[in-house]
Amino acid sequence: MRARLESLEMLANNLANSATGGYKTDREFYSLYVSADATEAADLGTSASPDTLPVIDKPWTDYSQGVLQVTDNPLDLALSGKGFFAVNGPTGVLYTRNGRFKLTPTGALANLDGMTVRTRAGGTIQTISSSPLLVAQDGTVQQDGQVLGQIQIDSFNEPVDLNKQGMNYFYKLDPKQSAQAATAEVHQGKLEGSNVGSAESAVRLVTVMRQFEMLQKAMNIGADMNRMAIEEVAKV
Repeated sequence: MRARLESLEMLANNLANSATGGYKTDREFYSLYVSADATEAADLGTSASPDTLPVIDKPWTDYSQGVLQVTDNPLDLALSGKGFFAVNGPTGVLYTRNGRFKLTPTGALANLDGMTVRTRAGGTIQTISSSPLLVAQDGTVQQDGQVLGQIQIDSFNEPVDLNKQGMNYFYKLDPKQSAQAATAEVHQGKLEGSNVGSAESAVRLVTVMRQFEMLQKAMNIGADMNRMAIEEVAKV
């Protein structure tokens, strides 16, 4: 029941973010929970009935590409391929696939949460006028014919080395791990949609709810059988 409840929470979160740009869906990674009695019996070398239960050890993130949606907003950027935009988070560098950006009051390129977009040189994209920005496929940003910088787009050999922060950010589990230059292409005027399959998630949600209800009924039946057994024994 605990595993099914965790699955329900995960599926509900995925469905809630089905319209969030660049969101990457979470999926279950199951492990086995071994009861203390079974572990103690194994240590003593005696046999015991196996008492193992499936639990969600941790969720794993599906990094598959989302559909690119045309917005015609010059500040909307989408990545096609492997890679992440790097932004300056409150405690360090964060990574995201959500390319819905804006200009701060000071003219710096930032996301909707106000985190400035990093350049490969470690700086920020600072505009020099009110003219529209031109962004090349390699992330180079120009305005009025002048290069403002190249957006930092990083990739990693193993996506499992990243962990989610909030709904749409990632951070490196090992701060010493070096990121690599990504080969992803930047598309201006587009946004990457969530890779959540709404229909699939809805079907799985119904299935998990039914499984939870069946387990709950089985637990109640077991409790009733124990109660009846105690009452009958008391009568004898």
